[in-house]
Amino acid sequence: MSHSKTIIIVLVNLAIGFAGGFALRPLIAPIPQARITATGAAVAKASDDARGTQYFVAHIDEARQLVAGCRDGSVRGGECATAEEAIIKVDAQDRRRRFLGN
Repeated sequence: MSHSKTIIIVLVNLAIGFAGGFALRPLIAPIPQARITATGAAVAKASDDARGTQYFVAHIDEARQLVAGCRDGSVRGGECATAEEAIIKVDAQDRRRRFLGN
């Protein structure tokens, strides 16, 4: 008899715990990303980020200058990798066009 009482007590406590978790979730859960990006601080952070690969693909001469500066050690940062990636993509596109005759 006491074994069945223990199981019932455990099941009731689990049910209360789950219900409490669902009820308190809005208070416990972190703020969604959409709300954070609406603030001015997040917008200012985005302008500090390095330029992307698409920018350097469109401005390949600037990417080549930046990579040369990175190799010399005069330029540092996250843009070195993205500029080099853009150069690799543009060179691959040129080789593909020459190979296919387009």
